[in-house]
Amino acid sequence: MTPASFLAFAGLSLFAAVSPGPAVLMSARTGLTEGFHTGAFLAAGIGAGAVVWASAAMFGLNLVFAAAPALLSALKLAGGAYLLWMGWHLWRDASVPLDTADTRPVPRSALSAFRLGLFTQLANPKPAVMFSAIFLGTVPPSTPLWVYGALLAVVFLNETIWNTLVARIFSLERTRLRYISLKTIIDRAFGGLLAVLGIKIAAS
Repeated sequence: MTPASFLAFAGLSLFAAVSPGPAVLMSARTGLTEGFHTGAFLAAGIGAGAVVWASAAMFGLNLVFAAAPALLSALKLAGGAYLLWMGWHLWRDASVPLDTADTRPVPRSALSAFRLGLFTQLANPKPAVMFSAIFLGTVPPSTPLWVYGALLAVVFLNETIWNTLVARIFSLERTRLRYISLKTIIDRAFGGLLAVLGIKIAAS
């Protein structure tokens, strides 16, 4: 694999990470409500989920989807239902005031945040198809295993660093104070967007 192909893969996977979707949305909200530390663990879970999909693409999951389209449809329906469930909970609890007695509400544990990030990323099977296209377009069949490992590391770093940055921006005190004043509107916007993305994933 040439350096140019490696850089092309890195650039395309970064573009995939930056593209708005459920993972970026969840990073923003976690940064707002639970702070940067929790958001960083969530971002690591998102990165791990991306590695799962990229690994699946590497080993030909796209061919499996082509041979058994019902499997892809089932994954889309399950992922869409999960995002709809999260969106409904955000919408339902939007009017519950945020406890401001402390500087932050009690955040979830690091493991819980990581798990939420992982499940949020795995709820969207489209990255498997996208990574398949990226691998086919930039990675030659004769690529050594250690290069594949390096490519998976790039996927993890792109997803984790980008979503950590999103969580950091939304964890800033100025952003949080603005969120507190508009909590109901913002939470319903987050919940509505997650629901829309869930429907889009299930229907496409």
